[in-house]
Amino acid sequence: MSTAPAPHQMNPLLRLALEAGPLGIFFYCNAKFGIFTATGVFMAATVVALAANWLLERRLPVMPLVSGFFVMVFGGLTLLLQDELFIKMKPTIVNTLFAVILFGGLAFGRSLLKPLFGAAFQLTDAGWRVLTFRWAGFFVFLAVVNEVVWRNFDTDTWVDFKVFAIMPITIVFTLSQMPLILRHQLPEDRPAA
Repeated sequence: MSTAPAPHQMNPLLRLALEAGPLGIFFYCNAKFGIFTATGVFMAATVVALAANWLLERRLPVMPLVSGFFVMVFGGLTLLLQDELFIKMKPTIVNTLFAVILFGGLAFGRSLLKPLFGAAFQLTDAGWRVLTFRWAGFFVFLAVVNEVVWRNFDTDTWVDFKVFAIMPITIVFTLSQMPLILRHQLPEDRPAA
């Protein structure tokens, strides 16, 4: 009897390239060709990144998949209607959606981060709740910041902010959660005697 091979564990640098690469391409194309060309290329790069993820791991991570869906919808509206408003609203809508889902899960007594990251690390239930609450709040923060920037600055400034501020802010936020993760980490299972 044969079994399917286990999914390949992706190199973290390759994962980062697949997740951040389309945004970098978006930035470059916006600077060289403008927002509409950049949006089309961003859509194509997102599809390529998701396809590469599927080929390498035989699965699609939930957050890039949801974000990719919204890139297609709002990018398509941007190109179809020739209105950059739609691509600018996409981060607000995606981040708000993630926040609502996480807060909603907590309201029903579930930490929805646990199914996403439970394979990476094991936490106490209290740890998962606090981590979920913090990430939900962070998604609200990202949605509000996106609204402030796109409504008060030109398109190039908004694109620069997306690339050079949001990514570092997200990395700093993620790293700032390590003390919580370490404090609430479950002891490793010990082999039976």
